[in-house]
Amino acid sequence: MAKDYYEILGVPKNATDDQIKKAYRRLAHQYHPDKQGGDEKKFKEINEAYQILSDKQKRGQYDQFGTTFEQAQGQGGFGGFNGFRDFSGFADAFSGADFDLGDIFSGIFSGQKNRSGRTSSRARRGKDISLEVQIGLEEAFTGIDKDIEIYKAVVCSKCKGEGGDSGSKIETCSNCKGAGSVSKTRSAGFFSFTSSEMCSVCRGRGKKPEKLCSQCGGDGRINESVNIKVKIPAGIESGQIIKLSGQGEAAAFNGQAGDLYLTIYIKKHSKFIRKNDDVYYDLIIHFTQAALGDKIEIPTLEGSIRLKIPAGIDSGEIISLRGKGMPKFQRRGRGDMLVRIFIKTPKNLSRKARNMMEEMRDEL
Repeated sequence: MAKDYYEILGVPKNATDDQIKKAYRRLAHQYHPDKQGGDEKKFKEINEAYQILSDKQKRGQYDQFGTTFEQAQGQGGFGGFNGFRDFSGFADAFSGADFDLGDIFSGIFSGQKNRSGRTSSRARRGKDISLEVQIGLEEAFTGIDKDIEIYKAVVCSKCKGEGGDSGSKIETCSNCKGAGSVSKTRSAGFFSFTSSEMCSVCRGRGKKPEKLCSQCGGDGRINESVNIKVKIPAGIESGQIIKLSGQGEAAAFNGQAGDLYLTIYIKKHSKFIRKNDDVYYDLIIHFTQAALGDKIEIPTLEGSIRLKIPAGIDSGEIISLRGKGMPKFQRRGRGDMLVRIFIKTPKNLSRKARNMMEEMRDEL
């Protein structure tokens, strides 16, 4: 069955390049194999979809061939994405994002043996943590220091991450003889295969304490709640990710800690609508105010101001207040506040008001 690349990325067929890139960033971060709940097969599908949809020529050909895209690709109708080996699109998608490509791919290749045969220290990297944080529009406007409580693996306070009781001797692992890995041979018919695997007794260290820590059981870490203060910068947009290096879960035996990824979501506001750096506000006025002009007090993200309504304004017109919008994220300047005018037509007029309206109509 042909793959629906738009469905894989969760975007409509008329999605912009920016929408496709944002969807890919979010999904690649969610499913990359080193993360909890990661899925290598899904990760490859996501990468394949992005390779096609991020390339204008390939996307056009995919849209043209539709469900016969794969057959046309196999017949030489156009070049494919060359499997999962092509990571150029991945690097492009994450350029300028709050991601560390080295950290992402280190998890995929962790656990490999170094030249001495011992397991690489990457095998003891702690897990990354992904969380969602909701803030208000005013908090996104000013920036905020947010306290977050996380239940995670931390370094054991009793053994300081070493895994042994105080004063316990460190001895060479008898299972791997200090190599940190053991060889296993498997037979398949006339063939046999030998592979090297991390020692399950010392967990790749080649040594172990004589007596395990009574608090962590020899793992060098325990689970507990931790409070972390996060600085959320002014101007951040909904869906953006903040990376805090080393704030993920602790690794066993004082290995490298994982990272913490916070996806920021901005709650819907009762008065304002945000579009990029601009803020929209809908103002309803009476037809007399529209005809004669007026000065009306309106809210902004930094307090109330008096807005001058020019005489003769039409419904649907926009009054622009320069520099009254959101701060530009990690840049100088601010967006604008755009006041959209809507004229309210009066109902249930009194006799006097009706007569006045008729006289106005005749005059106009």
